[in-house]
Amino acid sequence: MHIDADRGEKYLTAREAARLLEVKTPTLYAYVSRGVVRSYRRGLSRRRLYLRREIESLRELRPARATAAPARIPFAEEWIGEK
Repeated sequence: MHIDADRGEKYLTAREAARLLEVKTPTLYAYVSRGVVRSYRRGLSRRRLYLRREIESLRELRPARATAAPARIPFAEEWIGEK
């Protein structure tokens, strides 16, 4: 974790953020590309950091993993032509 001394903000590396969200790093990068979460660059480094509070907020919004088996999807013949 990195701390911005000026603002007191806590930042995470991609690996730390992905671990907190329980996803793989490519999924985290997909979240960034889709605008779900923002990444920040510190100085001239190419390394991206993620605000811990934003990652924690996203974690709270994410639905829990399904524990029950999904409902059976009906075959097309079962619903096509019904009126």
